[in-house]
Amino acid sequence: MNTQAAGPIDVHRIETTTRPAGPGLLGTLISTERDYTALLLRLTLALVIFPHGAQKLLGWFGGFGFTGTMGFFTETMGLSTLVGLLVILIEFFGPIALAAGAFSRIAAAGIAAVMIGAVVTTHLPYGFFMDWNGTLNGEGFEYHILAIGISAAIFIKGSGALSVDRWVSQIAVTPRGWLAGLAPEGLRFKPNPKGGATSPEDTPRRRSG
Repeated sequence: MNTQAAGPIDVHRIETTTRPAGPGLLGTLISTERDYTALLLRLTLALVIFPHGAQKLLGWFGGFGFTGTMGFFTETMGLSTLVGLLVILIEFFGPIALAAGAFSRIAAAGIAAVMIGAVVTTHLPYGFFMDWNGTLNGEGFEYHILAIGISAAIFIKGSGALSVDRWVSQIAVTPRGWLAGLAPEGLRFKPNPKGGATSPEDTPRRRSG
């Protein structure tokens, strides 16, 4: 004769819904929604800024490389070594962080700061427009306004969809939360709406014959 267990087995269940990162500075910096507009914004900014960073740090795309760029910043423009170094690092690593969606708010803030600095120190005297016709002695700041605006939007919205920030922010910092985030959907236990043990339909049955 087959008999069934009188009640569900009381097992330690794993929650099916992940919890957002806790409050605090880190949680605020990485919090974001599944926003595809934010994804488009950060990928666009990364695509536009990365070649400039690669020119400055690696000499790609016809750039001067690290040594040449630092020499231009410190000797020609009169910037400090620290400021020149920060500009190079932000323009190179900032787009990489944006592409991955990792600490995008920090990367966007850094890029906005570089753009503002470029306008104030170099481009402001040449007016708004870029030198499309080759009649000016330098470039205007319309490009920089676009970069600053996109950076501001990313700072407000966060990394958005398909980002490291969203993945981390949706996983609790406790071991239980990490397991909930990493376990395959089919292997997760469902919580009992009434509390206590897992719901009977998700609990293994013991049969004897």
